[in-house]
Amino acid sequence: MTTRAALLLNLGTPRSPSVPDVRRYLAEFLSDPRVLDMHPVARALLLHGIILRTRPKKSAAAYREIWRDEGSPLLIESEKLRDAVAGALGSDWSVGLAMRYGEPAIPAVVESLLAGKPERLVVVPLFPQYATAATGSALARVFEVVGERAAPAAGRPEMRTVPAFYDDPAWLRSWAAVGAEALQAFRPDHVLFSYHGLPASQIRALDPSGTHCLADDGCCDRVGPANRACYRAQCFATSRGLTRSLGLAPEDCSTSFQSRLSDGWIRPYTDQVLPELAARGVKRLAILCPAFVADCLETLEEIDLRLAEQWRELGGEALHRVPCPNAHESFVDAVAGWIRSCDASG
Repeated sequence: MTTRAALLLNLGTPRSPSVPDVRRYLAEFLSDPRVLDMHPVARALLLHGIILRTRPKKSAAAYREIWRDEGSPLLIESEKLRDAVAGALGSDWSVGLAMRYGEPAIPAVVESLLAGKPERLVVVPLFPQYATAATGSALARVFEVVGERAAPAAGRPEMRTVPAFYDDPAWLRSWAAVGAEALQAFRPDHVLFSYHGLPASQIRALDPSGTHCLADDGCCDRVGPANRACYRAQCFATSRGLTRSLGLAPEDCSTSFQSRLSDGWIRPYTDQVLPELAARGVKRLAILCPAFVADCLETLEEIDLRLAEQWRELGGEALHRVPCPNAHESFVDAVAGWIRSCDASG
């Protein structure tokens, strides 16, 4: 019997790249009020009246472009990470992997971990920067399920959560271990850090002052009391940390946001930054995606295929995306270290 349990959390993936499976995944994902934060009636009308009628076919085609024989790249890489972290922690630990949406589902994985009656459950949201739609939603679901599955009489495990690690030295070292050699070999003219976008309204909602976030161009230049929970500010902090850890010149780096669904999302937009870089004479562009711990649709299809094609059409000579840490030994060590530290705290 293990005395400790750890749960790795990621966002999710459809079961297959078929249109029905993608539709089921999108329906679960976009039904979450933390993702589409609007009136329930408006959300239902938008989801069932428009999105689920048109988007599954397009998204399924994108998934087919990157799907592997073994399955979803995100799931494959996440399972490798889970197994490697379990090996690093040793036999006293039981390590599970769950997706907030899709499979392996949080209820089934939590139930499996609780069957071992662990004294403590350490939850690791694999989202470097905090976002209500990702970290907040995943943690809320875990706590809900633990409350349902673990009877008080039997003793619920003590729960601890690894915080956002956007500027953690181990996270920055992981990217340096993966990216330094790749960048040296590619010799880019410019390095772009591209993060998943979010609606600007979700950023403003976490500003305790109500006046700081997105108030001016310099609002994310540092993380402080006014923006400590700001996803955008944490992304810029990651960029600054990676610029230092990779030994890059700040003037040769920039930050942008991809995967937007509307023009009301946080800026600058990655697909609009590319023409600006091309106009400045950049020919060899390297892209890192430090909002993701594992390669997925947003890196393998959006960047490697669509953005690379856009770069060629703009006259760019070459675009190279540095892979995410995935299950690289440096990231395995980082995750295992966070779990041990969280377990020992308090």
